[in-house]
Amino acid sequence: MSDKVTNELIFETLKRMQEALALHTQYHLETKERLGFIEQQYASISRRIDRMDGRIARIEKRLDLVDG
Repeated sequence: MSDKVTNELIFETLKRMQEALALHTQYHLETKERLGFIEQQYASISRRIDRMDGRIARIEKRLDLVDG
């Protein structure tokens, strides 16, 4: 094989590797974005549950359902 053909094969291989890496990078970024959204939703739900715990504790206290 001549050097020209070898160089072309190497170039094509590197080009395909670069395209594959770009696709993986895009997929990774989309996954990180979706995970961030899920984390925000979890934090919101967690705050709401914490507030509900406080409200339930006050209700139980008013109704004398707990000691103290």
